[in-house]
Amino acid sequence: MMRRAAAIAVGAVTLLAGTPAQAQAAVFHRYDHQDPYRSGCGNAARAVKSAKIASRIDGSVGTIKLMWSGRCQTNWIEVQTATSVSGTINLYTADNRHDRFSFKAGNRGRHWGDMLWAKNMCAWGSVSVQWGGGTGGRNGQGTTPKACG
Repeated sequence: MMRRAAAIAVGAVTLLAGTPAQAQAAVFHRYDHQDPYRSGCGNAARAVKSAKIASRIDGSVGTIKLMWSGRCQTNWIEVQTATSVSGTINLYTADNRHDRFSFKAGNRGRHWGDMLWAKNMCAWGSVSVQWGGGTGGRNGQGTTPKACG
């Protein structure tokens, strides 16, 4: 019985400790789901991938960009579209984390989602937009290519 308890305790300690990469990731995860500009991560960021937001009826209705902050090791999505557009931004990482951010019309058509830590892994994003209630084809989508770093 004593031997079994010791084995269980060792297993639990091993699970808690994780790998060195997981321990390092936990440090940087403090930025997950935070605003890139309020945190300061957006101050020196750059777009690493971009794509058009397309509507079947109206053609291009904006741009979606996958942003990268080398300082914070994070990605997020930024959208530029018409002021009257609302929508939902999604960000994905290769380790199956996801962030979803909904935005309302306004802000001169510039919107961004929250960040996810993505050091040394692929990330990508998508956006769905609508205007005029979304009826009659007043909607569009865009997806960035994956950026792996």
